Amino acid sequence: MPGRPRPRHRPPDLRPALAVNVRRIALVGQPNSGKSTLFNALVGWRAVASNFPGTTVEVLRGRANLAGRPAEVVDLPGIYSLAAQDPAERVARDFLLGEQVDLIVNVVDASLLSRSLSLTLELAELGIPMVVCLNMADEAEHKGIRIEREKLAELLGVPAVATVAARGVGLPELLAALPEAKVPRPPRYSADLERALAAVEALLPQISGLGGLPPRHAAARLFSSEPLPEGTPAAVREEVARIREDLARCRGEDPALVLVDERHALAARLFREVARVEHARVGWRERLDDLLMHPLLAYPILALVLFLLFWLTFRVGSALEGLLSPALEGLSSAAARALGEGLLAQALAGALDGIWAGLAIALPYLLPFYLLLALLEDVGYLPRIGFLLDGLMHRLGLHGKSVIPFLLGYGCSVPAVLATRILEEERDRYVTAALAVLVPCAARTVVVFGLVGRFLGPAPALALYLGNILVIALAGRLLRRFLPGLGPGLILEIPPYRVPGVCTTLGKVWLRLREFLKVAWPILIGSSAVLALVEALGWEGGLNQAARFLTWPLGLPPESGIPLAFGVLRKELALIMLIQAFRTSDLGSVLTAGQMLVFTVFTMFYMPCLATLAALRRELGWRRALLVLLGTTGLALLLGLLARAVAVLV
Repeated sequence: MPGRPRPRHRPPDLRPALAVNVRRIALVGQPNSGKSTLFNALVGWRAVASNFPGTTVEVLRGRANLAGRPAEVVDLPGIYSLAAQDPAERVARDFLLGEQVDLIVNVVDASLLSRSLSLTLELAELGIPMVVCLNMADEAEHKGIRIEREKLAELLGVPAVATVAARGVGLPELLAALPEAKVPRPPRYSADLERALAAVEALLPQISGLGGLPPRHAAARLFSSEPLPEGTPAAVREEVARIREDLARCRGEDPALVLVDERHALAARLFREVARVEHARVGWRERLDDLLMHPLLAYPILALVLFLLFWLTFRVGSALEGLLSPALEGLSSAAARALGEGLLAQALAGALDGIWAGLAIALPYLLPFYLLLALLEDVGYLPRIGFLLDGLMHRLGLHGKSVIPFLLGYGCSVPAVLATRILEEERDRYVTAALAVLVPCAARTVVVFGLVGRFLGPAPALALYLGNILVIALAGRLLRRFLPGLGPGLILEIPPYRVPGVCTTLGKVWLRLREFLKVAWPILIGSSAVLALVEALGWEGGLNQAARFLTWPLGLPPESGIPLAFGVLRKELALIMLIQAFRTSDLGSVLTAGQMLVFTVFTMFYMPCLATLAALRRELGWRRALLVLLGTTGLALLLGLLARAVAVLV
């Protein structure tokens, strides 16, 4: 087992002398096995790694230096089997079978070794050099699992290394093992199954369209009821069918199930040969779950956790904003005086206003929100929230795994939409994506806390979030009537609690803030410059009047028209442009409490930002993306009118 954790402040230099010319390394493993954490350790912070399954849904690539030569490291979505079921798993399978992969690092959760070895045996049939990375070795030790790595390596025919990637433990040993990577021994099944597979494999030369698949794997796929390619001779089709029927008659069940059962049996046998299970240690983590997952106490605790999340975000964000705003406003005024008059000078002054606004308004709320969200992810509480909310998902007619996109939506709507790939059914993906974009992302959080929280207090801000959950539930019930269906039961791996690593948590916060700096800030600066030009040319009145069809029924002042239009680019722009339109950060002096509430409610729900629309088009197609756009904007207008009526009555 690994020894004392070694501090790691930068990606290790991968410089062992290679015996194999490695060009592309694929990290493959089951969900939540630590692939993204290992990926970050090898190439630097490039991926958001979380302590719950379903985070990675796309292929992530990075560069590393191997013996002075650049190599590509690829983080693939988690996959339980190459017989992929959902789109995210198919991404991993298609990459392994369709791209040039020189080496597989099979990242295995050592604490779930018996279950994980089934995928290892399936990967062994691909004929690609492999290294087995027994990650989370500390968790295995906590469960009392002792693994003989040398014996496992001998039985598989490949190197096996124990690591704790989150703390950098075992990484030098893993890097040293890469040159020793070998093609693993393919699993050997029962004699009758081996004869059947060999018979199918002998027919492969007569079958075209298999895309150069490894023979052993191709035979297993055809044996598992996968349709034969078009153009396959009729005699070959009949022979494959006969082979399958013979085995089915002999075993009394479908040959595909025979193959899966034997693979699981081999994995269990391999586990018994290389591991022994002693007494597990019962500590604070097990006792904590007794409390946090208690049938009665779990939900009040969940409400308290969410309240503290938003309360701390407001308090810390307000304090940071109070520190930054006076100084940045002074710099902005000084810059405007130094630039003087003229269109170019006003455009430059507007761009500088965008820079100051991003620092003084957006970042103070994004930073604590991202930090607290990362802590909940890394501790392992988010999957438990998903489990607790599974009943709500079923009342909406959704798959229990729909919780994962919803939780990701509190960070950003784009990964929330992409995460719908973990759902098998097209209907579930569509309904989940349509509802996930209603979740208030971090950009909307800036509007909620920067406007309602700052001027009306944290309680109304929290009420907006609770109301948002109610709206999503009602919208889900409505969609269920138009798109009926029964969501399957939730099978979600609940990871162990972990003490968050400082580097991991801060790295995740930096990745998310970097997206704001790279994507949102340039848009913010450019939009501020455009707004300054519009004002200098005297066009703002006409543009605001063009938006009166929207702002007038909502009871908003005309000056709010342009900010709402810019909010389509990024939601926080709506607030920042509102400040620039009124030329003051004290919005309480120019807006009533009711107008602030209506503006925030409309911004929370109206059409998704352009990046989210692009993700919707990619996942659902233009037609459904347009339906989501129209539906969310209509819902926002309805809720805005309702908020105005409530404000008048109160």
